[in-house]
Amino acid sequence: MDILETILWVMLVVTSLLIIALVLIHRGRGGGITDMFGGGLASGVQSSAVGERNLTRITWGTAIVWVAVVVLLGLVSRFSL
Repeated sequence: MDILETILWVMLVVTSLLIIALVLIHRGRGGGITDMFGGGLASGVQSSAVGERNLTRITWGTAIVWVAVVVLLGLVSRFSL
């Protein structure tokens, strides 16, 4: 159980950081953080509606994985001896 719990904690940290980065890349009403730094990496990704939709799908997928990891960590901690 210790190995599983360690893997889940690592996945939680990685997905948390990934969600933060993906949300900051999104273009909001004000242009997002990418416009503040002059475009950068997300300029090419957000240049089309397809790129924005794909970024949204990746963000949702990462969020779903994050929620699943949180639930699994709760179950592991509840049923561990």
